[in-house]
Amino acid sequence: MPLNKYIAHAGICGRREAADVVKSGVVKVNKEVVTEPGHKVSPQDEVIVNGKKIFLAKNLVYILLNKPKDYITTTDDPQKRKTVLDLIQRATPERVYPVGRLDRNTSGVLLLTNDGELAQKLTHPSHQIKKVYAVTLNKPLEKKDFEQILKGVTLDDGPASVDVLAYADLKDKTQVGVEIHSGRNRIVRRIFESLGYDVKNLDRVIFAGLTKKNVERGKYRFLTEKEVRDLKHFGKGK
Repeated sequence: MPLNKYIAHAGICGRREAADVVKSGVVKVNKEVVTEPGHKVSPQDEVIVNGKKIFLAKNLVYILLNKPKDYITTTDDPQKRKTVLDLIQRATPERVYPVGRLDRNTSGVLLLTNDGELAQKLTHPSHQIKKVYAVTLNKPLEKKDFEQILKGVTLDDGPASVDVLAYADLKDKTQVGVEIHSGRNRIVRRIFESLGYDVKNLDRVIFAGLTKKNVERGKYRFLTEKEVRDLKHFGKGK
C-alpha cells in the first residue's frame, strides 16, 4: 500500500497529514529515507517515523469524547498543556488521535480513532460533514446580523456562511444554534466576531451524526458497531 496510507493505518495521523510527514523527510523504509507519499510498502517492511518503528493497527478503536474547555486537541503539546489524550489515557492501549479539532475554549463532541482511512473521509471538505454548535454570545444577535450570517460574511481567508442558523431561545437571543459544514479554523467564532460579537461559549453538539447524549463533560464512550458502519457509509451532508 502507499506509504502515507500505511502511516495512517498505523494510527499516527490521517492520510493527508501522513503525506506531509513523509515529504518532511522523517520517514525511513528499511533504513532508507523516503519522501514520496505514494512509495509502495508492505507489512513486512520496516517503517520508522521520527526515529520510532511503527506497526499497522490491528485493533481499530473509535472513541467519542465530550471535550471540556481548557484541553488542547492534539496528541502532544510542547508547552505541556492538558490535551484530549489525557482524558482517554486509560481507554485503550492503541495509539489514537483526534479527527479534526476543537480549539482550547470549545467543548463538545470529538471523535478519536486509529482508523486513518475513516479520519480522512470525515475531514475531507468534499464529504461536507455536518457539525452543529450551540453558541452563547456576549449580546443578543440582532435581526440584521442574523440575516447577514445566513447570506454570508467575508473573512480574512474568504467568504463564509452557515447552513442553518436559529435562535435557541426566542426570549434570550444570545443563545443560537449553528449548523455548518466548513472545517476552517475557528470558523464559527470568526463569523460572529466579524459582526462585532464575542462568543462566550461554544459547544459542538453534533459531529457526523454523533451526539454527546449520555456522555458527561470530560467523559467518553466507544462507538457502537452500527455507528462505525454508519460513519463508513455516510453520504454527503451527514
